[in-house]
Amino acid sequence: MRKATSKIGAAFGMAALVAAAGLASPATSNAEPAGHQVRYTLVSAGDADFDLFYLVNQPADKAAYNADSYAYLKKEEITLAAGVPWVFETTLADPQWAILTVSSTTHGGRAAPNPHCDIAVDGQIAVQQDAPYNLQCQLGQW
Repeated sequence: MRKATSKIGAAFGMAALVAAAGLASPATSNAEPAGHQVRYTLVSAGDADFDLFYLVNQPADKAAYNADSYAYLKKEEITLAAGVPWVFETTLADPQWAILTVSSTTHGGRAAPNPHCDIAVDGQIAVQQDAPYNLQCQLGQW
């Protein structure tokens, strides 16, 4: 009788392990993604020079950003030809941190460059803006 009880106990133990393994597998497949693809795009109707500020790395919180914003932002001076886009892609855990600030350095005597910016998250445009000279595309954290 002892042998039969041992075999039944072993069978129940194995069934419990299989069931536990089955429960663990779906949890692994439902894990949160490592981050969201964020794409900044700037295009201009006319040839122009621009100063850009944009977030490349996500801070832990606003206090970390305020303590050293340049650890998270990039400043870049670019020259755009009409209709040729500037694009930068990064990955952010929370895309609400995304921001692109554009300042035209166009001087008198030249037509307004009429830039357009947008921020796409996981392939979907989340915000866009048009302006004659300066503009800002940003999401919720700002």
